[in-house]
Amino acid sequence: MSLELVLITGMSGSGKTVALRALEDAGYYCVDNLPPELLQSFVALEQAKKDQQRVAIAIDVRSATSLPLVPQQLLELRAGGVNIRSLFLDSTTDTLVRRFSETRRRHPLSSQVAAEPDDPLVRQRALVDAIELERELLADLREQSHVIDSSTIRPAHLQAQVKALLAAPPSQLTLVFQSFAFKRGIPVDADYVFDVRMLPNPHYEPGLRDLTGLDEPVEDFLQQQPDVERMRACIEGFLRQWLEPLAQDHRSYVTVAIGCTGGQHRSVYLVERLAAAFGEDWITLKRHRELERA
Repeated sequence: MSLELVLITGMSGSGKTVALRALEDAGYYCVDNLPPELLQSFVALEQAKKDQQRVAIAIDVRSATSLPLVPQQLLELRAGGVNIRSLFLDSTTDTLVRRFSETRRRHPLSSQVAAEPDDPLVRQRALVDAIELERELLADLREQSHVIDSSTIRPAHLQAQVKALLAAPPSQLTLVFQSFAFKRGIPVDADYVFDVRMLPNPHYEPGLRDLTGLDEPVEDFLQQQPDVERMRACIEGFLRQWLEPLAQDHRSYVTVAIGCTGGQHRSVYLVERLAAAFGEDWITLKRHRELERA
């Protein structure tokens, strides 16, 4: 059996520790903040063991000077038979600023950005600058990873998402459908975004307003709307045309985000319908961002 390696990376404050804890609970041997220079040596040691075949490693911007080594190292490890899955934890800049402000932690790159400690506005600007610098340093790793947007989800839901993603067979493409509300922003982890706000809205039906797209009365209402069915067919047709080429391009995950105004009715309904349709042919997961905030 080949070694299964999960690489956890991402923005400081985005939940890497939570994700690593989820993997530890799932039986992975976990190492936090491994210097990239030691990655290949560490993997070689783990491969020599007979009792450990699942390893998770967190690498982040604290190893900024050696981060450029990682993409090539991953290519070489894959060529050597190591099964690698890379997850990148991300959040919006506003969310990261709020989290650092609430916890009063220093950003790992704060020493590289000048700031006056007695001026809150300058401190915040320095924090934003540090976050943007971190995005630049991690851009190559983000490009090669499956991105998880932790901006609006609780730690328990983040742990569940990580476990669900890694439960899928690594050699097959996994399709992730996600509903969201445009008023709360587009998910940063979306590969494709579909806007369904032009469809009939159950929110304006008094008996349906407090329900969601998971409830039968809302399902019945939307099933009777020709435009809803036309939208579902268009999205399904587009994805069926391009999923096979994406799989052949060695993509592990594709995230399809469907948004309406409040993320409660139309987007939830369509995610459920599409996940059911594609679940017959592909490994399929579904998320409802706004429902998980409750």
